[in-house]
Amino acid sequence: MRPSAARLLNILVPVKRAVDYAVKIRVNPQQTGIDTNVKHSMNPFDEIAVEEAVRLREKLKDGVKSIKAVTIGPPKSVETLRTALAMGADSAIHVEIPESSPSPEPLAVAKTLRAIIEKQNSAAKSDEEKIDLVILGKQAIDDDLGVTGQMLAGLLGWSQATFASKVEVDLAKKEAFVVREIDGGGEEIQCKLPLVVTTDLRLNEPRYASLPNIMKAKKKPVEKLSPSDLSVDYTPQLETLKVTEPPKRVGGGKVANVDELIAKLKEAGIEAA
Repeated sequence: MRPSAARLLNILVPVKRAVDYAVKIRVNPQQTGIDTNVKHSMNPFDEIAVEEAVRLREKLKDGVKSIKAVTIGPPKSVETLRTALAMGADSAIHVEIPESSPSPEPLAVAKTLRAIIEKQNSAAKSDEEKIDLVILGKQAIDDDLGVTGQMLAGLLGWSQATFASKVEVDLAKKEAFVVREIDGGGEEIQCKLPLVVTTDLRLNEPRYASLPNIMKAKKKPVEKLSPSDLSVDYTPQLETLKVTEPPKRVGGGKVANVDELIAKLKEAGIEAA
């Protein structure tokens, strides 16, 4: 009896355009959010996700059929997709929203990704064309919510491996071995494909895109969609009442000896238990 052929991987990598990690965040004058008129770049955790997808292709060779990047955002977000394409993704999807629209909440993002996956998988003529692995950052550095991957896995009913610091895929067995970052160290788990993976910092160090690859990325296909094309409602479920900067730290003081320190602690109302 012949062994069944190993399934080829189609990887989807969601990426987000976020305020650059090196920019000092400032609250806007209206106190409705942060000042977004600053440099933006790809969310660092999503860079790690793109890098891991490319490394899986380098390791599995022809076992990875396609790597597709996807983003939700204003027209400028296409620059983030071009970065992913320059790093090694084959194609991209841009779900475009107006510049003035608020950033979609995690559940809306997860529903969008589910719609994209179901759309491609239902149109696939064979299993080799279906998306069976999603790799995304564990969180975005602008909101730090860190729940999109978990929500997506729940909506799809797929396996999930969060906070991954190591990912190995066995195509013959159609499963993945993942090491998760936890408080006590690392947790080793085995997951069946299809699978949602969220990346941690220790997973890899993203490469810099070379100039030839940046030029090639300009010719790679980017499909444009709208939320209505995917029947997803981006109406916010949460309302931000006010955003303020934390109070400035007050300078400390020096004491001459332990007795003076104890006296000052008592003045501040701090007593020994």
